[in-house]
Amino acid sequence: MSATKEPITPPVHDTKDDKEPALDDKKAPKKADKVVNPDDLIDMNTFDQLLDMDDEDDHEFSYSIVLNYFEQAEDTFKNMDIALEKKDLPELSRLGHFLKGSSAAIGLKKVKATCEKIQNIGNRQDETGTTELSEDDALGKITPLLPQVQVEYAEAEDYLKNFYDVQEAK
Repeated sequence: MSATKEPITPPVHDTKDDKEPALDDKKAPKKADKVVNPDDLIDMNTFDQLLDMDDEDDHEFSYSIVLNYFEQAEDTFKNMDIALEKKDLPELSRLGHFLKGSSAAIGLKKVKATCEKIQNIGNRQDETGTTELSEDDALGKITPLLPQVQVEYAEAEDYLKNFYDVQEAK
């Protein structure tokens, strides 16, 4: 399995992101502000388990799962924006729970953690799920989490697309 882990760590995507803001400063300033550590993004034990399901000569199976996740996440983000606009905390909690599970299944640590916060706050509890919140407090706490989780997702998406591009080039 060590052969599949080696291409996971190159900072290729970080270099690319450093160039993107010059082309379009409106789209990527948050991602380019920092160098992303893959260990912060991905639970490698979980991701390795997904890769173990692939055939030895390609990553077609795991890539199809990751692509499906990308589609689900994009739809979920749209639905989260709609739910926030409607101030529908139970729906935000449900969507946070859904995306938390999907993110955990492929090992996206940051996205999973933020989705868990969205789930808890949508249930009118603090981020850890231990203290009750008013509706106004919950809406105030959940609002900044939606753009945060989308940035975390974009970092993971860039990283995973780079990983599969490197694998395909082999």
